[in-house]
Amino acid sequence: MPITRGARIGIVGAGAMGSGIAQIAATAGHPVVVVDTSTEALARGKSGVDRAIQRDVEKKRLESIAGTAAIARIDWHHAPSGAGLDAVAGCALVIEAVVEVLGIKRDLFAGLERVVPAECILATNTSSLPVAAIAAACARPERVLGVHFFNPAPVMALVEIIPALGTSPEITAEVRALVDGWGKTTVLASDTPGFIVNRIARPFYGEGLRLNDEGVADVATIDWAMREIGGFRMGPFELMDLIGHDVNFAVTRSIFEAFFYDPRYKPSITQQRLVDAGMLGRKTGRGFYDYREGAARPKPREDRELGGQIFERILVMLINEAVDAVLWRVASPADVDLAVLKGVNYPKGLLAWGDDMGLDRVLTRLTALEQEYGEDRYRPSALLKRMVREGRRFT
Repeated sequence: MPITRGARIGIVGAGAMGSGIAQIAATAGHPVVVVDTSTEALARGKSGVDRAIQRDVEKKRLESIAGTAAIARIDWHHAPSGAGLDAVAGCALVIEAVVEVLGIKRDLFAGLERVVPAECILATNTSSLPVAAIAAACARPERVLGVHFFNPAPVMALVEIIPALGTSPEITAEVRALVDGWGKTTVLASDTPGFIVNRIARPFYGEGLRLNDEGVADVATIDWAMREIGGFRMGPFELMDLIGHDVNFAVTRSIFEAFFYDPRYKPSITQQRLVDAGMLGRKTGRGFYDYREGAARPKPREDRELGGQIFERILVMLINEAVDAVLWRVASPADVDLAVLKGVNYPKGLLAWGDDMGLDRVLTRLTALEQEYGEDRYRPSALLKRMVREGRRFT
C-alpha cells in the first residue's frame, strides 16, 4: 500500500541532512518527528528549518499558511544517549541521517526495529556505506533500503533509491513513488560503493588533483578550464573547498577501499595533507584557496589550448567512469545521465557527452594516457571498447 500524505515520517539525526529531509516531508504534508541525542543539534535543526521555510514564504515559493502549517508539523524530540526511539513508533517510514559509521548505523537500525511496527519501512541516507551491511542488523532486512538525498536536501533535486540484496521490490517501488511525490527526481542505483553520483564523480576531483600534483597547471587554472571551457559551475578545487576536504577525502578513501584498492579511485596525498593540517576549505578559512579576510585570489593562466587539454583529460575520465557504471549495472544509461545532471549539476549527461565528443576519441585519449603512465588507473572500460568496435551510441 502506498504511504499516504498524512502518514507520519520519522527522521533520526537533526543535522543538515536530517533537518533538510524533515523540511521536505513536512512541506509535503506529513507529520514529522525528528529524533537526536543532542539538544544543540535539535535547536540548530529547528532554527534552520524555520528560517528556510520562512524564506520560501518571503520569496513566494510557499503560501504563508502552508509555511506555518509545515513548521507546526515537525516535532523535534530529544533522545538522550540513544534512548527515546519510541518517539518514532507510529511512523510509516523512518529515515536515518546520522554519522557515516557502519557500527553506529547498524546499532540504530536494530534499535529501531524493536520499536516500530512490522509494516514500517526503514531507510538510510548513507552516501558511502553498503546498504546490505546496515540491513543485516535487522530481523526483517526486506524493509530496509537506501534513500540518498543530496545536500542541501530541500534544494537538490536528485534522490538515489538503493535497494539492498534482500529489499522487497514492492517497498522499493513504494518509497520511490513517495519521494517522487515530494517533487524530487529519483534514480535507481545498485548497492555498490558510491552508488551512482559519488562513484562517477571521483575523477572530477581525482584527475584535477593529479594534474596539479604533476605541475601541469595550478589550481586556479584547472578550475578556470573546467568552468570556462567545460561549462561546469565550479572547478574541482573550488568544489572540494566548498564540500570540505574532510568530507571529500573520506568519501574518496571509502570508495577506494570498498573497491579493493582499485587505482582509479586512489586518494591524493596532497588532499590528505590538507586534512592533516586542518585546512578543510571554506569552513576553516583555508583549503586550496585562502578565504581569510584580505587574502588575494590567485589568477589563472587563461590559455585556451592548455585549458582545453585539461578539460578533455578530466572529461574522458568522467565519461569512462559513467560507461563502466553501465557495464557493471550500477544504473541504467538514462539514470546515469540523469543522476549527474540533477545530483552534481553537470552541464550535460556524461554518456550523451561521450556520444557528442565521439566514443572513439574518448577511447583514443584514454589509451594514450594508459600507455603514457602504465597505470591501470586509465584503463578504458570494456563497454567503451565494445561500443566503439560496434559503432554504437548511448543516445
